[in-house]
Amino acid sequence: MTGAGGAAAMRLIGAGEDIPVDTSRVPAREAARDELSDPMYHEHDPNLLERGLDRFWDWIGDLFAGAAGAAPGGPLGLVVVVLVVVGLAAALWWRLGTPRRTAHSPETLFGSTARGAADHRAAASAHAEAQRWTEAVQERMRALVRALEDRAVLDPRPGRTADEAAAEAGRLMPAHAARLREAARAFDDVAYGGRSADEATYLTLCTLDVDLEATKPLLATGTAQGGTG
Repeated sequence: MTGAGGAAAMRLIGAGEDIPVDTSRVPAREAARDELSDPMYHEHDPNLLERGLDRFWDWIGDLFAGAAGAAPGGPLGLVVVVLVVVGLAAALWWRLGTPRRTAHSPETLFGSTARGAADHRAAASAHAEAQRWTEAVQERMRALVRALEDRAVLDPRPGRTADEAAAEAGRLMPAHAARLREAARAFDDVAYGGRSADEATYLTLCTLDVDLEATKPLLATGTAQGGTG
């Protein structure tokens, strides 16, 4: 009996060695966290910038995938839509020029300058020879208005704008009123509208300047004085 009892006891002890240790969940989690906080486990982790870039590209990928799913024709259709939008934007940019101001007030024609018509014409010619058409248009418009002031068609007024000059001169030279308005609009576009002028606009102003020089204005009573002088 003693031998049998001793054997049974030994079998129970052996079985006890295979029973797992019952460790509570919280201490086990804390032990795992402490172990994983060792720097050796994070030597090759991405830095903050890399993680941010990864998230950004993931967002771009998700956005593209969603757009491709909604666009007709899938990804190929989306590419076509993007190309069309880019093409339209480029066409508008080329047609309207680079906007420099979102809001503006009318600028005076001459600013602080006090040069004569001949000086403005010379400056316009110099700009034209260098193909600086924007500056050439501005100077030729100034020459045109200064010449009207020198002839007493317009009263000299430092604060006058191009639109005001065109309106006043158009009343006295109605045959050229429409061309004067177009010239003032061209000046405004390049002076503060951010657009670029071209050779054709400059040559149009030159022709108008010459035609105005050869035109007699109406008298104050409204009687026409012929076409040319």
